[in-house]
Amino acid sequence: MSSTRRVVIAVFPGVDLLDVSGPAEVFALADRETGGAAGYRVELAGRTRGEVPTSAGLRLVADQSFDEVDGVLDTLLIPGVVEAGAGGEVARVDGDVVAWVARVAPLARRVVSVCGGAHVLAAAGLLDGRTATTHWSAAEQLAADHPEVTVDPDPIFVRCGHVWTGAGIGSGMDLALALVAEDLGEEVALTVARQLVLYVKRQGGQSQVSVPLSRPPAARRDIDDLRMFIVDHLDGDLSAAALAARMCLSERHFARVFRQETGTTPAAYVEAARVEAARRLLESTDQPLDQVAAACGLGSVETLHRALRKQIGTTPAAYRRRFRMSA
Repeated sequence: MSSTRRVVIAVFPGVDLLDVSGPAEVFALADRETGGAAGYRVELAGRTRGEVPTSAGLRLVADQSFDEVDGVLDTLLIPGVVEAGAGGEVARVDGDVVAWVARVAPLARRVVSVCGGAHVLAAAGLLDGRTATTHWSAAEQLAADHPEVTVDPDPIFVRCGHVWTGAGIGSGMDLALALVAEDLGEEVALTVARQLVLYVKRQGGQSQVSVPLSRPPAARRDIDDLRMFIVDHLDGDLSAAALAARMCLSERHFARVFRQETGTTPAAYVEAARVEAARRLLESTDQPLDQVAAACGLGSVETLHRALRKQIGTTPAAYRRRFRMSA
């Protein structure tokens, strides 16, 4: 294969700007950090050459028209558009883009979608029989429109063979970092992540929405404050009695208020937050399981096993083997 890695990104009116600029910045930094050895060459392709308005109001410039794209591609990347519809968020699918993707996808070593771009890949028949993800707000639409696709709305990105699908917006950078890691190794990807001042290079198995964000804000400010307190004190006493005392409520009244405001019990919320923290440690550290359990407030390895099996249907060891970042 040529030392040049040609990345072609589709652009079209209303495209989500960060779906395009985020991955492009990752590839550019990978090239810089390797002194040009990475060889990434990013090209934008649109219906015609010239300016393309984005969702943010800024304009991109297409280097070439769809009809002009030929030759071998390393990576074909399709961003998306998710718009407000009558029944909620809707991914827009443009027939011209679908036809072009179906034509050029066989020229690419790998095909990547970001956010609503998965709907374009599905319409082009590239996701048939595969597992894929998209932005959480449009996952039900993808599953309904394309029953031949196994839609997993939880991960920030999914790889299935040579096809990668991502949740989009900020997580498009996580997906691009994973592509860099595949091409150049984890060390280069982590160096790029540091240059981007990303808190951590997230693995694909992480959830799109964290526990505090997975439920809408409560009507009571004190309950929202308590939710953040829980996340910040996972190794402390988070029993219903301790939380009720912190709220200056009886345990029974506290449990009723918490469920009314969050849709779940205090115990279930605490366990979900602790499992999320355990997943991060399993992905990013080599800490023994007893240390992971203690740091997350799960107490014992047995409790850690039980909680992970209940929440995500796997064991700590199996989860770590699948999602652990390489040293």
